[in-house]
Amino acid sequence: MRLAYAGPLPETVGFLLLPRFSMMAFFSAVEPLRIANRISGRPLFDWTLISESGGPVTASNGMTLMSDQAIGEVHHLPSLAVCSGFEPEAHLSRPLMAWLHRLDQAGCVLGGLDTGCFLLAAAGLLEGERVTLHWESLPAFRERFPGVPTSDELFELGRRRFSCAGGAAAMDMALEVIGRRHGARLAVDVSEQLIHERIRTRSDQQRMTLARRLGTHKRHLVEAVALMERHLEEPLSLAEVARRGGVSPRQLQRLFDQELGCSPRHYYLKLRLERARRLLDETELDILSVGLACGFTSSSSFSRAFRGFHGHSPRQARRSG
Repeated sequence: MRLAYAGPLPETVGFLLLPRFSMMAFFSAVEPLRIANRISGRPLFDWTLISESGGPVTASNGMTLMSDQAIGEVHHLPSLAVCSGFEPEAHLSRPLMAWLHRLDQAGCVLGGLDTGCFLLAAAGLLEGERVTLHWESLPAFRERFPGVPTSDELFELGRRRFSCAGGAAAMDMALEVIGRRHGARLAVDVSEQLIHERIRTRSDQQRMTLARRLGTHKRHLVEAVALMERHLEEPLSLAEVARRGGVSPRQLQRLFDQELGCSPRHYYLKLRLERARRLLDETELDILSVGLACGFTSSSSFSRAFRGFHGHSPRQARRSG
């Protein structure tokens, strides 16, 4: 989805479907384009589904879509969205990488839905480009590709690249494109057809506010959890969390017990080990590197904590993923 487009109508958008792609993100991107065509009464957009072999592709929900073309049959596209989900880099073959580079050199604007930017970054196609991903995948992406600038926006629309956080954020990105191309009135009409209360801007938050996620408005507790979430790689002491949150360690313990049903130590450890599980699932970082990224000083201490929390070792978690 290009930032600007001056070619003939309909504007074609390619969707590269990778095994276990996010069906939600894909349909959220396509449906606004379809509805824009219907409301306007003319073909503003067209789309083509592409896979490496040209055959069917199964999404993460188990549903299968038939692609229209194989990569070898596609030589020119205004824009291409890489649609992926789990383990995106596992599907980056030499032919696919060469094809993406050829499209880029021919002027195609490349983008990623959900975790699609993992594949683009692994192919060396995101140098100097700022991208966004689903909030759950951003920490793994930042560990895997520290040289690629990232944001936690809903979507990014640049001159050469675009990206979105997946899910309903793909809808907001498509509505933004429709509004830029064909006017805000059409974008609003499409949004209403989708029962989408409002068109979110790129700077809208991906996640609910922390207070809503926790189910409490106790300010000191919310501040303490926010501190924990910001310091997973280099954990703070609980005394420091309490001090920065403006309460005593005893008050901090009472807040967590009353509002979250666990100790602050247990909650903090849970946050770090949940990040570890995502890094194991979504990156190829070795076990020690994952542990260090989550605030553990050795692979043995990380493995003990991980086994105690998840019931199996980090190595077993990676094999089962």
